[in-house]
Amino acid sequence: MITETLQKELNLEYWQVKKVIALIDEGNTIPFIARYRKDVTGSLNDEILRKFDERLKYLRNLEEKKSKIIKKISELGKLSDELENKILKAETLVELEDLYRPYKSKKNTRASIAKEKGLEPLANVILKQDIEKSVLKIAKDYVNHEKGVETPQDAIEGAKDIIAEIISDDSDFRKKIRQNTFHTGQIECKVKNKDISSEYDIYHEYSEDLRKIPPHRILAINRAEKESVIRVKVTLETDDIIKYLKRHILKNKSKIPEKLEYNPYTTPIIVEAINDSYKRLIAPAIEREIRSFLTKKAEEKSIKVFAKNLNQLLMESPLAGKTILGWDPAFRTGCKLAIIDNTGKVLDTALIYPTEPQNKIAESKKTVRDLIKKYDIDVIAIGNGTASRESEEIVADIIKNTSVEYIIVNEAGASVYSASELADEEFPDFSEGERSAVSIARRLQDPLAELVKIDPKSIGVGQYQHDMNQKQLNESLTGVVEKVVNEVGVDLNTASYSLLNYVSGLNKTTSKNIIEYRNTKGSFKNRQELLNVKKLGKKTFEQCAGFVKIDNPDYPLDNTTIHPESYDATLKLLKSLGYTLKDIGDKNLKLDNIDLNEISEKYGIGAETLKDIIHELKKPCRDPREDMPKPKLRKNVLSINDLKEGMILEGTVRNIVDFGAFVDVGVHQDGLVHKSQLADKFVKHPLDIVSVGEIVSVKVLDVDIQRNRIQLSMKI
Repeated sequence: MITETLQKELNLEYWQVKKVIALIDEGNTIPFIARYRKDVTGSLNDEILRKFDERLKYLRNLEEKKSKIIKKISELGKLSDELENKILKAETLVELEDLYRPYKSKKNTRASIAKEKGLEPLANVILKQDIEKSVLKIAKDYVNHEKGVETPQDAIEGAKDIIAEIISDDSDFRKKIRQNTFHTGQIECKVKNKDISSEYDIYHEYSEDLRKIPPHRILAINRAEKESVIRVKVTLETDDIIKYLKRHILKNKSKIPEKLEYNPYTTPIIVEAINDSYKRLIAPAIEREIRSFLTKKAEEKSIKVFAKNLNQLLMESPLAGKTILGWDPAFRTGCKLAIIDNTGKVLDTALIYPTEPQNKIAESKKTVRDLIKKYDIDVIAIGNGTASRESEEIVADIIKNTSVEYIIVNEAGASVYSASELADEEFPDFSEGERSAVSIARRLQDPLAELVKIDPKSIGVGQYQHDMNQKQLNESLTGVVEKVVNEVGVDLNTASYSLLNYVSGLNKTTSKNIIEYRNTKGSFKNRQELLNVKKLGKKTFEQCAGFVKIDNPDYPLDNTTIHPESYDATLKLLKSLGYTLKDIGDKNLKLDNIDLNEISEKYGIGAETLKDIIHELKKPCRDPREDMPKPKLRKNVLSINDLKEGMILEGTVRNIVDFGAFVDVGVHQDGLVHKSQLADKFVKHPLDIVSVGEIVSVKVLDVDIQRNRIQLSMKI
């Protein structure tokens, strides 16, 4: 069942599904399967494999719940073949919950209280609809002063409560009403206090079809409701729903289908129960379910966008070989500076007060000029926080007539890192401001190595991240960081604990043990040494070995992405072509015209693995981030006041959301390119057109200085 479902949902072959399940169950990580088991899976990539793993967990959980529910209903003696079949065929947890609802023990509901009063038999009599006398007369037999049933009408009211719950618990009714509500209903917003102005003004009097409302609007409405700005409810015409319930519950006594002839004694009571059931039980529950469903879908979409943005940010090209001054701007507490060399090592720190209230501009400029001269600084990285604009003007004046350039760096998360336990271990003698300045400089020099130290949610490339399922968000973003770290690879002798912790197969314990081994035994000379690290066994070695590299190793292949399990085959390949390990990376290495099938069969190595080996032999240790756009450095300041309608500028995409992309054009306020302005064609989602970190040309459409808003277009 699970295999067939995954095959259908992910459009895979049956054998692929079986193989991937086996690999996952054997304890292999997704990065390992994606890179080193291509021949087994049919070259399934990381994205598909993560989706596969997520769905596999969901479906297994679903099957486990089915078994438990079948067992519980069976123990109650109420499991029919038809019900069991429905349970086994359920495709979602919601559907399963609907089927189980009638058999759940309920406490303190109006129906459960009525049942305790002995009124369930009366409810069943009414539902049969075959009596020929007044229900009041029958209800006399259920009067029980001890149980609080004082009159026949009290008994009927209790019976109606039981009937209402029976109707509400019917899975077929729930499914139909849920579908009807979703396809015909609207989400309606009403302002709570018209005198309070907020960013949610658009939702003060607002309604939209449930099936059409976009994900980002759902999240905005949820936040506005949470902040008590608006009231939200689902509205719809209910006549069709009530008619549907009557049609399926009321029994027509007439032998002529077109002629409606209902029991005059029971029908009014059942109709009242139908109305009560829908209004009191079904409608509120369906509203909660639909809003929960819409929120879940919106979260999934938002998380997907967040994940793609994060992936693009982590894959931004490093600014290698530069000495960088990190500048953490501030007013009262002064601007914190940190200089790092081309390896990321901190050379010096300083504190200056060029901004209000001290305004020690001349003194600050001299300090920075002296640092530039002393350390031969190439680039100044300015954080984009408070006092960033003022700092940029001062920096632009300082570097005038020099070769030094500057760039505004997104400092989101730098303060989180600077106050963390990790930062305290790394820089025990530094203030939080100095640590922040180091982080700003390093995230320009090597974004991946620095950003892995920060909670991905704090990096600032998402929307409404604090309003969504935190577990799901963490899992998704952790998966992205894991994917990128393993795609890029890490240097075993220089990688921080934060980087190692994301390497395939490693965890907090083994990562710390690697650092400890490195500190006590010295640098790793080869990959095999990993087996000497505490708690790092053969399985962990298999999972991590190909993703860690060693600069100038004893064995040349240890500085490639070729897995140790393929070393013998690689040597045989090289020898058969007349090459040795010394020829790795030589541009004269001729590997383009070899017969892959012949070599694959001859040396017992899969064709896909062979392709990867050949690619690595030609260009060993190539950083995939080299293909990404380089950071856009500047020398002059541009103000929002300088922007005019029609100007053509170059900018860097900083963030992408459902409705557009925010582009940094160098004026401290990112401009919005609405998705309708991204291209001369219909754009389903901005991610189809642009990516975070991409350099784009934009035209200024509108500048609202008062509201600090810039409208841009890429349709130039």
